[in-house]
Amino acid sequence: MTSPERDPHPTEDPTGPPVEQPVGDEPTAGQPRRSGLRNPERAVRGLGAGTLSLEALVLLLAIQPIRVVGGDLGGAAIGAVVALAVAAVVLAGMMRRQWAWNAGTVLQGLLLLGGLLHWSLLGLGIIFALVWAYALHVRRVILG
Repeated sequence: MTSPERDPHPTEDPTGPPVEQPVGDEPTAGQPRRSGLRNPERAVRGLGAGTLSLEALVLLLAIQPIRVVGGDLGGAAIGAVVALAVAAVVLAGMMRRQWAWNAGTVLQGLLLLGGLLHWSLLGLGIIFALVWAYALHVRRVILG
C-alpha cells in the first residue's frame, strides 16, 4: 500500500481551522521595519534602565577596590561616585520619560569628568559611555 504524499508545508491544520499565511513579511519602501517585539517601547526602556542600574552597581562596588589598589581616592571622589550612582538609579526609574535618555547621556559625560578626580573613574566612564552609546543605537534601530 502506498500512502498519499503529504505537503511538507500544509496551509491547513488537519485538526482545526485553516492557518493564515503571513503576507508581505518584507517591509515596503517608506514603511519602517517591524522589530518583532510585542512592546518595543517597553523593551527599550528596560534596556536603558538595566544599563543605568548596572552602572550604579559597578560604581558603588568599585569604591573599595579603587581605594585599596589605586590609592588617592579622596572624600570628594567618593562623594562624586555615590552621587553618580544615586543619579543612575533615579534615572533608571524614570526611563518612561523622554528626557531621561538625554539625562543618561549627561550622566555618562559627568562620569568621564570624574576622571579628573581619579584615573579609574575615567576608565569606568569610557566603558559605560560605550555601553550607553550602544543602548542608544539599539533604541534608534528598534523605535526608528
